[in-house]
Amino acid sequence: MTAAFMDLVDVTIVNIAIPSIQRESGATFSQIQWITAGYALAFAAGLITGGRLGDIHGRKRVFLVGIGGFTLASALCGFAVNPEMLVASRILQGAMAALMVPQVLSIVHATFPAHERGKVFGLFGAIVGLGAVSGPLLGALLTEGDLFGLAWRPIFLINLPVGIAGLLLGGRFITESKAPKALKLDLVGVALVTLGLLMLLYPLTRGRELGWPLWGYVSMGGSLVVLGALVAYERRKGARDGSPLVELSLFRVKSFAAGIAVQTVFGVALGIFFLVWTLYMQYGLGWRPLKAGLTGIPFSIAVSTAAGLSVQQLVPRFGRKVLQAGALIMGAGVLLYIWEAGRYGLSITPWQMALPLVVMGVGMGLIVAPLTDAILSEVPRGHSGSASGLINTVQQMGNALGLGLVSVVFFGVVDDRLTRATTRTEASTAFADGFQHALVWVAVVMGVIFLLMWALPARPAVHREGEGSEATPEEQPAERTPQLVG
Repeated sequence: MTAAFMDLVDVTIVNIAIPSIQRESGATFSQIQWITAGYALAFAAGLITGGRLGDIHGRKRVFLVGIGGFTLASALCGFAVNPEMLVASRILQGAMAALMVPQVLSIVHATFPAHERGKVFGLFGAIVGLGAVSGPLLGALLTEGDLFGLAWRPIFLINLPVGIAGLLLGGRFITESKAPKALKLDLVGVALVTLGLLMLLYPLTRGRELGWPLWGYVSMGGSLVVLGALVAYERRKGARDGSPLVELSLFRVKSFAAGIAVQTVFGVALGIFFLVWTLYMQYGLGWRPLKAGLTGIPFSIAVSTAAGLSVQQLVPRFGRKVLQAGALIMGAGVLLYIWEAGRYGLSITPWQMALPLVVMGVGMGLIVAPLTDAILSEVPRGHSGSASGLINTVQQMGNALGLGLVSVVFFGVVDDRLTRATTRTEASTAFADGFQHALVWVAVVMGVIFLLMWALPARPAVHREGEGSEATPEEQPAERTPQLVG
């Protein structure tokens, strides 16, 4: 959970500090883009490989390497002497996160018996909600606080004590587990998946800055060819020696295939919302970073509360309907936010935003924790690392797609309004109009998610000790499995 929180915070904390980084380090606009994009690209491209390395070499071992490397990379970011070093350190940070993050879910999957996993995933969902909003808030506090005259550097250095604690406690308490049969790393698969994802995500990340060049569209189209070649190769690889990088048999598990589709589209919605929300508050309403960060607290509390409630009490009774209710509630919160933004205009206050944010947070909390449990519930433990890597990969891909769509659904409106704006008020209104327009698309995406959820199992899989979903003798941990107190 420590590792999951560090990653989620790190993804969001940098955005708030970008003006300070640019001012203090003298970074160019392109370098600033790469400070955020370099992390995302290295992270997304390495997730599937990181998950499979855990299956092969041991999830605890790879997790400790990942969290140790992530902590070291954070120190390098904090002490970077120039923009080039900061960009390189952020890429290393993303690569280490790709080793660390997939092990979080797979260690949970391999450590806890099925009847207790729901409680852990409830905690995981609460961490997701807390991390999603804590990043901007911590970024604002640390940047504006200018601790010890270090300006933006504490946003990276804060990872050091957390990472060291996670490394020491992980080495002491996590039980080692790996796939029940010997596997080999599929290097051709690694090359194909990395190339395919980079060809897709790089143009999406840089497209708007470069004016959406033709090569970007060619690259995104070519990525589908490369990923298609990956599927064909992995099918042959699996039949030949049983050690593919991507375990295609997972997609024959209905709950996994349906959950992956929902996860991808949900990532699109979150990618759109969180970016345009930040831009709306800071550029449209002219709020300081700290005020914008504090505004998200009701959302964070609502997500955390609903996530724990959904897995422990609601899903066991109502099954899939809880997730579908979450999609409808979050969609309703988005529509309420659109209405309030239109009614109050540029004079809207954080208190007036609280109601739609709480409604949206409740909806998101009802989705995030049960969805993870539903996706992994019927996955064999030997492939939990690969499955966890796929879950995180499609979430990152969805976020990247959402960020790409921001150029169309948000900046398309803003740029048109700004060309006609002659006063500060008109310029601010342009961002407010773009925000409302983008949120309409978020509401539409939540409707699509509701429909996709019909493909999820109506009830969560019920496991009992000794059934096939539990660990095989080869992968049972040597120590007694820790139990959660209900």
